[in-house]
Amino acid sequence: MPVTVLLVDDEPLVRAGLRAVLDSQPDIEVVGEAADGASVVPLVRQLRPDVVAMDVRMPLLDGIEATRAVLRSVDSPPKILVVTTFENDEYVYQALRAGADGFLLKRARPSEIVHAVRLVAEGETLLFPAAVRSLAAEYGNRQARAALARAALTEREEAVLRLMARGLTNVEIAADLIIGTETVKSHVSAILAKLGARDRTQAVITAYESGFVSPA
Repeated sequence: MPVTVLLVDDEPLVRAGLRAVLDSQPDIEVVGEAADGASVVPLVRQLRPDVVAMDVRMPLLDGIEATRAVLRSVDSPPKILVVTTFENDEYVYQALRAGADGFLLKRARPSEIVHAVRLVAEGETLLFPAAVRSLAAEYGNRQARAALARAALTEREEAVLRLMARGLTNVEIAADLIIGTETVKSHVSAILAKLGARDRTQAVITAYESGFVSPA
Protein backbone atom coordinates (compact mmCIF):
# COMPACT_ATOMS: atom_id res chain seq x y z
CA MET A 1 0.00 0.00 0.00
CA PRO A 2 1.33 3.48 -0.82
CA VAL A 3 2.04 6.10 1.83
CA THR A 4 -0.94 8.46 1.73
CA VAL A 5 -0.38 12.20 2.22
CA LEU A 6 -2.61 15.19 3.00
CA LEU A 7 -1.15 18.55 1.89
CA VAL A 8 -1.97 21.62 3.99
CA ASP A 9 -0.70 24.99 2.78
CA ASP A 10 -2.37 28.31 2.03
CA GLU A 11 -0.31 28.74 -1.16
CA PRO A 12 -1.80 26.83 -4.13
CA LEU A 13 1.55 26.80 -5.95
CA VAL A 14 3.26 25.13 -3.00
CA ARG A 15 0.55 22.47 -2.84
CA ALA A 16 0.78 21.90 -6.58
CA GLY A 17 4.55 21.55 -6.42
CA LEU A 18 4.44 19.09 -3.53
CA ARG A 19 1.69 17.07 -5.22
CA ALA A 20 3.67 16.83 -8.47
CA VAL A 21 6.78 15.61 -6.61
CA LEU A 22 5.00 13.13 -4.36
CA ASP A 23 2.51 11.74 -6.89
CA SER A 24 5.43 10.92 -9.20
CA GLN A 25 6.49 8.21 -6.75
CA PRO A 26 4.94 4.74 -7.03
CA ASP A 27 4.83 4.29 -3.24
CA ILE A 28 3.31 7.69 -2.32
CA GLU A 29 -0.17 9.04 -3.02
CA VAL A 30 -1.54 12.51 -2.27
CA VAL A 31 -5.12 11.92 -1.13
CA GLY A 32 -6.21 15.47 -0.38
CA GLU A 33 -5.38 19.15 0.05
CA ALA A 34 -6.36 21.93 2.43
CA ALA A 35 -5.67 25.67 2.37
CA ASP A 36 -5.74 26.18 6.14
CA GLY A 37 -5.17 24.34 9.40
CA ALA A 38 -8.83 24.72 10.34
CA SER A 39 -9.72 22.07 7.74
CA VAL A 40 -7.19 19.49 8.90
CA VAL A 41 -9.10 17.54 11.55
CA PRO A 42 -12.21 16.78 9.43
CA LEU A 43 -10.06 15.88 6.42
CA VAL A 44 -7.84 13.60 8.51
CA ARG A 45 -10.94 11.83 9.84
CA GLN A 46 -12.35 11.46 6.33
CA LEU A 47 -9.19 10.52 4.41
CA ARG A 48 -7.09 8.80 7.12
CA PRO A 49 -3.73 9.85 5.60
CA ASP A 50 -0.48 8.34 6.84
CA VAL A 51 1.28 11.72 6.74
CA VAL A 52 0.10 15.33 6.91
CA ALA A 53 2.53 17.76 5.25
CA MET A 54 1.55 20.98 6.99
CA ASP A 55 2.62 24.57 6.53
CA VAL A 56 3.56 26.12 9.85
CA ARG A 57 2.24 29.62 9.10
CA MET A 58 -1.38 29.91 7.90
CA PRO A 59 -3.95 32.72 8.30
CA LEU A 60 -6.83 31.09 10.20
CA LEU A 61 -5.25 28.24 12.14
CA ASP A 62 -1.48 27.80 12.05
CA GLY A 63 0.41 24.53 11.92
CA ILE A 64 1.10 24.52 15.65
CA GLU A 65 -2.55 24.64 16.68
CA ALA A 66 -3.56 22.32 13.85
CA THR A 67 -0.99 19.78 15.07
CA ARG A 68 -2.36 19.99 18.60
CA ALA A 69 -5.91 19.61 17.31
CA VAL A 70 -5.09 16.48 15.31
CA LEU A 71 -3.23 14.78 18.15
CA ARG A 72 -5.90 15.75 20.66
CA SER A 73 -8.99 14.72 18.71
CA VAL A 74 -8.05 11.98 16.21
CA ASP A 75 -7.63 8.34 17.16
CA SER A 76 -4.44 6.82 15.71
CA PRO A 77 -3.36 10.20 14.30
CA PRO A 78 -1.16 10.48 11.21
CA LYS A 79 2.46 11.54 11.25
CA ILE A 80 2.83 15.29 10.89
CA LEU A 81 5.58 16.80 8.75
CA VAL A 82 5.91 20.56 9.22
CA VAL A 83 6.69 22.41 6.00
CA THR A 84 8.40 25.76 6.41
CA THR A 85 10.27 28.50 4.58
CA PHE A 86 12.81 29.31 7.29
CA GLU A 87 14.71 26.65 9.25
CA ASN A 88 15.30 28.94 12.24
CA ASP A 89 11.62 29.84 12.55
CA GLU A 90 10.49 29.57 16.19
CA TYR A 91 7.13 28.41 14.85
CA VAL A 92 8.85 25.24 13.60
CA TYR A 93 10.23 24.49 17.03
CA GLN A 94 6.89 25.12 18.70
CA ALA A 95 5.22 22.78 16.20
CA LEU A 96 7.75 20.07 17.03
CA ARG A 97 7.11 20.60 20.72
CA ALA A 98 3.38 20.35 20.02
CA GLY A 99 3.90 16.88 18.58
CA ALA A 100 4.94 17.20 14.94
CA ASP A 101 7.20 14.37 13.82
CA GLY A 102 9.66 16.31 11.68
CA PHE A 103 10.06 19.25 9.37
CA LEU A 104 10.83 20.01 5.75
CA LEU A 105 12.05 23.17 4.08
CA LYS A 106 9.96 24.40 1.15
CA ARG A 107 13.13 24.89 -0.87
CA ALA A 108 14.11 21.23 -0.43
CA ARG A 109 15.02 19.24 -3.52
CA PRO A 110 12.41 16.76 -4.82
CA SER A 111 14.50 13.82 -3.60
CA GLU A 112 14.64 15.37 -0.11
CA ILE A 113 10.87 15.87 -0.05
CA VAL A 114 10.25 12.24 -0.98
CA HIS A 115 12.80 11.02 1.56
CA ALA A 116 11.26 13.13 4.31
CA VAL A 117 7.77 11.74 3.72
CA ARG A 118 9.03 8.16 3.66
CA LEU A 119 11.14 8.65 6.78
CA VAL A 120 8.32 10.23 8.79
CA ALA A 121 5.88 7.54 7.63
CA GLU A 122 8.27 4.91 8.97
CA GLY A 123 8.31 6.64 12.34
CA GLU A 124 11.91 7.80 12.35
CA THR A 125 12.49 11.47 13.07
CA LEU A 126 14.22 13.87 10.73
CA LEU A 127 17.49 15.55 11.59
CA PHE A 128 16.99 18.93 13.23
CA PRO A 129 19.19 21.60 11.62
CA ALA A 130 21.62 23.55 13.77
CA ALA A 131 19.18 26.46 14.06
CA VAL A 132 16.41 24.28 15.52
CA ARG A 133 18.84 22.52 17.87
CA SER A 134 19.95 25.92 19.15
CA LEU A 135 16.34 26.95 19.76
CA ALA A 136 15.82 23.74 21.76
CA ALA A 137 18.87 24.51 23.89
CA GLU A 138 17.62 28.06 24.49
CA TYR A 139 14.36 26.60 25.77
CA GLY A 140 16.27 24.52 28.31
CA ASN A 141 14.07 24.12 31.35
CA ARG A 142 13.80 22.50 34.74
CA GLN A 143 10.97 20.23 33.64
CA ALA A 144 13.10 18.65 30.90
CA ARG A 145 16.03 18.19 33.26
CA ALA A 146 13.75 16.58 35.85
CA ALA A 147 12.24 14.26 33.23
CA LEU A 148 15.68 13.10 32.18
CA ALA A 149 16.78 12.58 35.78
CA ARG A 150 13.66 10.53 36.57
CA ALA A 151 14.19 8.41 33.48
CA ALA A 152 17.44 6.98 34.87
CA LEU A 153 18.53 5.84 31.42
CA THR A 154 21.10 3.09 31.18
CA GLU A 155 24.47 3.80 29.59
CA ARG A 156 23.39 2.12 26.37
CA GLU A 157 20.07 4.00 26.32
CA GLU A 158 21.98 7.27 26.73
CA ALA A 159 24.17 6.35 23.77
CA VAL A 160 21.09 5.58 21.67
CA LEU A 161 19.44 8.87 22.65
CA ARG A 162 22.53 10.83 21.63
CA LEU A 163 22.48 9.18 18.21
CA MET A 164 18.73 9.77 17.91
CA ALA A 165 19.41 13.45 18.59
CA ARG A 166 21.87 13.46 15.70
CA GLY A 167 19.07 12.25 13.44
CA LEU A 168 20.29 8.70 12.88
CA THR A 169 17.81 6.01 11.90
CA ASN A 170 17.55 2.69 13.72
CA VAL A 171 19.69 1.01 11.09
CA GLU A 172 22.37 3.72 11.38
CA ILE A 173 22.32 3.55 15.19
CA ALA A 174 22.71 -0.24 15.04
CA ALA A 175 25.73 0.11 12.75
CA ASP A 176 27.31 2.79 14.95
CA LEU A 177 26.89 0.78 18.17
CA ILE A 178 27.48 -2.61 16.51
CA ILE A 179 24.20 -4.07 17.75
CA GLY A 180 21.11 -5.47 16.05
CA THR A 181 18.32 -3.28 14.69
CA GLU A 182 15.75 -5.04 16.88
CA THR A 183 17.91 -4.25 19.91
CA VAL A 184 17.92 -0.59 18.89
CA LYS A 185 14.14 -0.63 18.59
CA SER A 186 13.90 -2.07 22.10
CA HIS A 187 16.18 0.66 23.45
CA VAL A 188 14.18 3.38 21.66
CA SER A 189 10.92 2.02 23.10
CA ALA A 190 12.45 1.99 26.59
CA ILE A 191 13.71 5.57 26.19
CA LEU A 192 10.29 6.82 25.10
CA ALA A 193 8.58 5.04 27.98
CA LYS A 194 11.04 6.31 30.58
CA LEU A 195 10.86 9.90 29.32
CA GLY A 196 7.08 9.79 28.86
CA ALA A 197 7.65 10.90 25.26
CA ARG A 198 5.03 10.34 22.54
CA ASP A 199 7.64 9.67 19.89
CA ARG A 200 11.28 10.06 18.91
CA THR A 201 10.92 13.77 18.19
CA GLN A 202 9.64 14.49 21.71
CA ALA A 203 12.48 12.43 23.21
CA VAL A 204 15.06 14.38 21.21
CA ILE A 205 13.52 17.70 22.25
CA THR A 206 13.84 16.63 25.90
CA ALA A 207 17.46 15.68 25.26
CA TYR A 208 18.25 19.16 23.96
CA GLU A 209 16.13 21.12 26.45
CA SER A 210 17.64 19.25 29.40
CA GLY A 211 21.18 19.95 28.23
CA PHE A 212 21.86 16.22 27.87
CA VAL A 213 22.81 16.87 24.23
CA SER A 214 24.58 19.99 23.06
CA PRO A 215 23.36 21.79 19.91
CA ALA A 216 26.94 22.22 18.73
